[in-house]
Amino acid sequence: MPIYAYRCGTCGHAKDVLQKISDAPLTVCPACGAQAFAKQVTAAGFQLKGSGWYVTDFRGGANGAASAPVAQDAPKTEAASAAPASPASSSDA
Repeated sequence: MPIYAYRCGTCGHAKDVLQKISDAPLTVCPACGAQAFAKQVTAAGFQLKGSGWYVTDFRGGANGAASAPVAQDAPKTEAASAAPASPASSSDA
């Protein structure tokens, strides 16, 4: 269930509420009783838990060194820059 942030427009009271998505939004402020309790827009937060995140999926090499993928990218860049030069010279001929 998501946690929603609410704030009263009258007294400024703020509260985080654990609600179902299907529940109706709260409108009455628990501090002052005004009908100005509104849901705020907040950034969604999440955590990736368990095995299989970053350490086992995205790092290369037997010891987990991240330098192996970077070294492979460098020759591809040089080959890509050399490839456009060849067709350009052959099209001029």
